[in-house]
Amino acid sequence: MSYTEILYDVADRIATITLNRPDRLNAYTGTMGEELRAAMRVASDDPGVRVIVLTGAGRGFCAGADMNNLNTISNRGRAAGAGGNSAEAAAGAPFDSSSSPDYQTQHSYFPAVPKPILAAINGACAGLGLVYALYCDRRFAATEARFTTAFARRGLIAEHGISYTLPRVAGLANSLDLLMSARKFDAQEALRLGVVDQVMPAAELMAAVRAYATDLADNVSPRSMAVIKRQLWAVGQLSMRQAVEVGNHEMLSSFGSEDFKEGVAHFVEKRQANFSGH
Repeated sequence: MSYTEILYDVADRIATITLNRPDRLNAYTGTMGEELRAAMRVASDDPGVRVIVLTGAGRGFCAGADMNNLNTISNRGRAAGAGGNSAEAAAGAPFDSSSSPDYQTQHSYFPAVPKPILAAINGACAGLGLVYALYCDRRFAATEARFTTAFARRGLIAEHGISYTLPRVAGLANSLDLLMSARKFDAQEALRLGVVDQVMPAAELMAAVRAYATDLADNVSPRSMAVIKRQLWAVGQLSMRQAVEVGNHEMLSSFGSEDFKEGVAHFVEKRQANFSGH
């Protein structure tokens, strides 16, 4: 598939998706959203891909919805368009039909992608860009990265599920601050608040993310990663008892998998793992 607003590359079982509107700090458009989802589908379906990295070209990760789109919406006096306003606006078939309906909407599908998604936040990360970063499974940021929720300063509200994802990592009080004030904050504060997991100089960012991704791709069962990801994203919707029951069920299923046999065999034989994902 050819893309106009993203780049897609696979090397060493790592798919790298790069938002590619550098002259606009990779501001989001409908085309970008469609291409991003299509690329996630390709990576999800490709047995040669085990980890996905999402980043931005140039100086930005994603500066939010393109302001030209927002201006058009404002002039029309309607509330739909920048990124879609319907919780039902799922573009295409679910990535995991057994996942919660919460993860089958227009932007919230990342948790249903059965492979780890790592955000390499190289620069400006605002509004819808922050929404996407928070749907990733881990977030690495360049020291130079800057963040803002942005919505309240545009007369908008906590959009596209950020009212759910941000408190999961930053807590209620911090989320109220970041969403109501829509103030800018730097990478070190993002790290302190739990919005990102690691911070490093921009020159080191992609190497560090790829090193982490390579470790997952080379040494971890793809099947285990998919199940664990599904378990952890679902945990907020389950009681403790339900989480235990799900874990017990998945453990029994794991015992019959090829990856379990290989996980034991490579440890006993003291050799490199060769997981199949089955």
